[in-house]
Amino acid sequence: MRKKIVAGNWKMNTNYKEGVVLAKEINKLVNEKIQTSVNVIIAPPFTHLSEIVKIVNLRKILVAAQNCSSEEKGAYTGEVSVEMLKSLGVNYVIIGHSERRQYFNEDNQLLNKKVKLCLKNSLIPIYCCGERLNEREQNNQFIVVQKQIEEGLFDLSKEDFSKIIIAYEPVWAIGTGKTATPEQAQEIHKFIRKIISDKYGLEIASESHILYGGSCNAANARELFANPDVDGGLIGGASLKPDDFIQIINSFKSNFISGQKSSSAYLCKPAIARRTE
Repeated sequence: MRKKIVAGNWKMNTNYKEGVVLAKEINKLVNEKIQTSVNVIIAPPFTHLSEIVKIVNLRKILVAAQNCSSEEKGAYTGEVSVEMLKSLGVNYVIIGHSERRQYFNEDNQLLNKKVKLCLKNSLIPIYCCGERLNEREQNNQFIVVQKQIEEGLFDLSKEDFSKIIIAYEPVWAIGTGKTATPEQAQEIHKFIRKIISDKYGLEIASESHILYGGSCNAANARELFANPDVDGGLIGGASLKPDDFIQIINSFKSNFISGQKSSSAYLCKPAIARRTE
């Protein structure tokens, strides 16, 4: 059975002091109230990272950056390199979030460069994919998602691909209050696992972690996470509310108790980039 993952993307929210308070509260609640075996990840803004890796219990909460540069170093004013992130003790980097694709025109080729730089520096990419509303309405979601994954990831070796986390995020459901139904989420997650299997084989596909990232919240997480191919969530606004975030993490508990199981027989824990002292 694959490891379950809940990642909180804070986006451009909280100033430094607010972020520290939020991280401390999440850390406290995770240590006191998490009753299931779940990999918990938080992705604060760049300005908070150096302090937050010191605040949280890194045995229970891992830290992600929300983006990184596509270049290793040099005259790229305002950019943040993967080497810089690694030096802070960051474990993961979110790559290709729909807002990066939409507002900053990041394409699959650019994201492929970022993925490879992360892997080169032992950071784990959380690679985002997903369709817009017009693409869903035209029933092109499968074509869009397949292209994003193939162009962004499918030139990786089996070894490198096995380290990737994929987050499916229907763009039409991000920040809109709309959510894909559990059936829609499962359909796409199953499709993603199928194209991975076609490329890399059944074992790699069965071990791959695929998260849902479209307005997942405390009210709908349990039903979404009950799907056999949904391995957790990339959480936006609800990750800024500690009690809601903890409730989402604990949404897996009832699924395990009621006998819900993953479609995979494999257990795969994501590789972790250890904190650099």
